[in-house]
Amino acid sequence: MVEEKLKELGIELQEPPKPLAAYIPAKRIDNLVYTAGQLPLKNGKLLHTGKVGYEVTEEDAVECAKLSALNCLAAIKSVIGSLNKIESIVKVTVFVSSAVGYTGQPKVANGASEFLSSVFGESGKHVRSAVGVSELPMNAPVEVEMIVKVAQ
Repeated sequence: MVEEKLKELGIELQEPPKPLAAYIPAKRIDNLVYTAGQLPLKNGKLLHTGKVGYEVTEEDAVECAKLSALNCLAAIKSVIGSLNKIESIVKVTVFVSSAVGYTGQPKVANGASEFLSSVFGESGKHVRSAVGVSELPMNAPVEVEMIVKVAQ
């Protein structure tokens, strides 16, 4: 009961952020749902802006990764109707806008991974990539995308 677990954790699922360009937030193919990259937007505003290791602390970036993962869940819900249909988190990719020399991308990505494990338990364990990039849309510090397996 994923949506109940979010409530227990005091986390409110917002409407999925509106796409910034010509794409859709999520797409279902068979029993997989793929999300577009989601930024750490809350009520239409970025939680933080800038490069991790320069304008954004690692701790703030971890929170951005968590919020971005939550926005992925909102995008998934918009396609499947209920998060309770998610059987497994399959893959998570976390892009981190990184200052020169910053190598803590896996720590930032843990914000998304640990959040998903706390909500989904064993089915929240997933494969992951944590990638350092030079820029992200809107000067966001983090962007997350995911693939989930859902009930038929």
